[in-house]
Amino acid sequence: MRIRVITISLAAAALLSLTACGSSGSTTAAPQAPVASSGAGTPAGKQPAPVVPSPNAAQQAGLLAGLKAINPALAADPATAVAGAQYVCAEIHAGKDDATVAKEAAAKFSGGAVTLNDAQGKVVASAVKASFCTMP
Repeated sequence: MRIRVITISLAAAALLSLTACGSSGSTTAAPQAPVASSGAGTPAGKQPAPVVPSPNAAQQAGLLAGLKAINPALAADPATAVAGAQYVCAEIHAGKDDATVAKEAAAKFSGGAVTLNDAQGKVVASAVKASFCTMP
């Protein structure tokens, strides 16, 4: 019961804080047009970061199976594994060469009890490509 009261109180406080951010007296907001990215805000010679897809449930299952085949610890935390895979996918979409992607994948997925070499990073990158990271 106490948890329910706390949850309701937090939800009410959040709603009140959101209404305090409204405009001066207007109850309807004008729709905003999407802002087109012209690349003007990016440093010279740099392209904006590519949009990286999120895997659906079947793709995530394939990704986790591929990572488990390399090292079961890589898929121990699915959210972390997917975030790492999205990072690797962004590197692929950015047009980085295979050796760089492999090195970045090894670095991204290494940590804790897991240390990957570049060859294993290449296999991680292949699992990412095979599961959900297709070129646009």
